[in-house]
Amino acid sequence: LGKKILSNARQLEQDDAFNYNWIMDYSIKFQGCHHMSQWNAEAGDDEDVRVATQRLVRFRLCPTDTCSSSDAGGCDAGFGDYVLDMNIFMEAYLEAQMNAEEFACENYRENACDCDDDDQKDDQFDRDDCEYNCYVNGGMDYCIEDENAEAVDLARYAECAQFEAAADDDANNRRRLDEAEEAIYYMGPYCASQGGEILMGLFTDDTCTVFADNSAGKSTYASLSGGEAMPYSSATIIGSDCMTCLEDQEQNDDDAQDEDEVKEGCETIYQSAGKCETYLSIKYPNLNACSYIQGIKILRQDGVVSVSSSQPSKTAGAFIGLFGVALVLLGGYVFYLKSKLDRAKINLEGP
Repeated sequence: LGKKILSNARQLEQDDAFNYNWIMDYSIKFQGCHHMSQWNAEAGDDEDVRVATQRLVRFRLCPTDTCSSSDAGGCDAGFGDYVLDMNIFMEAYLEAQMNAEEFACENYRENACDCDDDDQKDDQFDRDDCEYNCYVNGGMDYCIEDENAEAVDLARYAECAQFEAAADDDANNRRRLDEAEEAIYYMGPYCASQGGEILMGLFTDDTCTVFADNSAGKSTYASLSGGEAMPYSSATIIGSDCMTCLEDQEQNDDDAQDEDEVKEGCETIYQSAGKCETYLSIKYPNLNACSYIQGIKILRQDGVVSVSSSQPSKTAGAFIGLFGVALVLLGGYVFYLKSKLDRAKINLEGP
């Protein structure tokens, strides 16, 4: 059903010429994810997984001026709810996030750091040190390039892909790499903490369904990487921050003349998602995925997503109650008849 909903959503977007400019006033708020089991139509070999795991992300479009990163729901009015395949969401979201961070770092460096090596600087001036201190003082640590950072391309493993261990000159690590060639592993994201987080795992199949070990692949990764911890295996890849869909703006006079546009990543995510836009104030709201989204409704509590149970039917509850009362009365009547028969039997056997 989930695949059908997403397919219908994409088909509707292809059939009609939609204007997405309104999305620039909204932000994406990640709300959680969940798993679905489905038949793997691409399974051909005996070793292939027959029932694969499909992972879906639920997110909300909130008006940017009211979107709250600290509020689990993001907003409580004027929003749209959506569901999307995790691979598509991750790839588009991470690319948009990376572009936004690169723009912010470049803009901050040019407008706040004053790290150009001009005539006013002395001979001891070091541009790299200047930029480093500027980023740290400005609370923009993500702009600092860490040469010792774990060499895992997050963009590559945003969807399930064959794991390639980093090469190393150490003899022991070379032996581990040779062993890894015999057992092929795959790395990709999965839902953790009951759907409240998206973590990275190591798997034995190309659908990222079967973990490589009981610790979501952490132990296997460590053995293949010389004891290194698997990146993003304990901290969520997608956080609770609101990501604006407005294109990055140049903070200068030239950009004031440019027409505002929607981020390409937001447009990709919106086009591909199943939609429930009941509370969204747009001309043609799409309600095709409302029933499906309601069926997998998730409530986030303290960073953990739990599946909410459906409301009990009052009619069904009444019938169950009547059935219970009738069952008790029937049991009492049977006991009464049995007691009466037992007394009659005793009388018959008497002198």
